[in-house]
Amino acid sequence: MIRVCEDHGYVDGEACPECGNDGRPLLRDDRRTRLSKFLSGALRHYPDDVGLSVDGGGWADYDAVVEAGTEKYSWADADHIDAVVATDPKGRFERRGDRIRAAYGHSIDVELEPTDEPVPDRLYHGTAPRALDAIRDEGLRPMSRQSVHLSETREEARAVGRRHADDPVLLAVDARSMERDGISVDRRGGGTFTAERVPPKYIERVNDK
Repeated sequence: MIRVCEDHGYVDGEACPECGNDGRPLLRDDRRTRLSKFLSGALRHYPDDVGLSVDGGGWADYDAVVEAGTEKYSWADADHIDAVVATDPKGRFERRGDRIRAAYGHSIDVELEPTDEPVPDRLYHGTAPRALDAIRDEGLRPMSRQSVHLSETREEARAVGRRHADDPVLLAVDARSMERDGISVDRRGGGTFTAERVPPKYIERVNDK
């Protein structure tokens, strides 16, 4: 549930972490999920289908995105979309003034500028067991996305891997060596990092039992 604290704005959870007030209920979890998926899809994969124009950096007009979301769902309003964008736990969205974009995960052709934020020495990737042979031979490749997604924690990588298999394999990536060898790794969103690809020599399987 997203709530509104009169003093501190949108709150993700049962109470404001700043003051402890319950706040006013704004958006229940099922509707939040539907709006988040719609916004992610529109900004990452099918802007044309919902009447959005996305520039080469992935940016779209924020008011146009609000209009698309409220047209899609009769119960949605601008506050709902503001709240979803502001409280997304994975940092899926970037908003700068009157523009918004997906922070990562694009299948459309966009170019995201490199970031200067520090990258952990070790990152993680969850995948299905059936993909292991190809990964050993070719490394991690973007597949249908523009970049490989890596996670900061084992827990997050494991959760991502469960989208592909009930018993995902956990891989560790030597991000420090990648950057030392000139392969860029960028932070995108809260705990997500991206690279154009990860060659096999930087990958090892984690015994996560």
